[in-house]
Amino acid sequence: MTSDETRDGVPLTNLDQPLFDGAGATKRDLVDYLDAVSGRIIPALRRRPLSVIRVRAGQEPFMQKNVPKYTPEWVRTVTLWAETSRREVSYALCDDRRTLLWFANQRAVEYHPALVTADHLDTPTHMILDLDPPEGDAFGMAVRAAHLVRRALADDGLAGAVKTSGAKGLHVFVPLEPGIGMEDMAAATRAVAARAERLDPELATTAFIREDRGGKVFLDSTRAGGATVVAAYSPRIRPGVPVSFPVAWDDLDRVTPSDFTLRTAAALAGDGDPWAELMPPPQRLPADLIEEGHTIPVARVQAMHEGKRRARTRRG
Repeated sequence: MTSDETRDGVPLTNLDQPLFDGAGATKRDLVDYLDAVSGRIIPALRRRPLSVIRVRAGQEPFMQKNVPKYTPEWVRTVTLWAETSRREVSYALCDDRRTLLWFANQRAVEYHPALVTADHLDTPTHMILDLDPPEGDAFGMAVRAAHLVRRALADDGLAGAVKTSGAKGLHVFVPLEPGIGMEDMAAATRAVAARAERLDPELATTAFIREDRGGKVFLDSTRAGGATVVAAYSPRIRPGVPVSFPVAWDDLDRVTPSDFTLRTAAALAGDGDPWAELMPPPQRLPADLIEEGHTIPVARVQAMHEGKRRARTRRG
């Protein structure tokens, strides 16, 4: 029996090879899963500059932003200036099943779209809070922190949808009306995190430096600008191949990240698209949230200065 086949004109090769160490799955399992959820994951990727994490047999996973030279001409791309690497990067736009299958054949396991679309690069479509619990079996803490974020949003008339990260945490997405600028969105995200922290400072923290978190859930408000967030329905390169999966707020207390894997997620999604169905309509960010956020230092910048200060203290 050959392990090669063609779908939608895309040659698929070495399908029966193990996906990666600890996956308990083959490349065929990855292709079959992504094909099964293509109608759900593509709307989360469409028109967004895409970074993927690939894993070749016997090698460490690596993130790919720039499309390789052998990329088929029918894969749509957008070229953007990358400030960190000081060069132009040609990102893929995964707008259709054929492109998704091509990525699957490249052993692209994780799909990390930008927070903007290629035709509106300065306008974020969502405000995102990434809830990162401490090490160990702490998903229940992330769930409690997610409810804090939900309360903080509701107190200002906002609503969001939540999904597992596919790792140990949760992502809260708030869809935005067109026209919000990147700086204002980033400020509002900082304010939501700060308000959620104030609701239960024993559980949640906005401390960017890991050693300052004291075993609390980190409310990461830095997903802005050129950041990416793993897409709903994307697999993750972790043992058992968990999947980032949407969850209804009322069901959060009854799930664990291991419920959603490469083998279970397609069936759990059913015939619909839970991420689209659970997502509220786009909303306008309240002025008070933006104003408060602009008074809060940017976490990464603050952490950098604090790290330098601590280094000077140690040297002294």
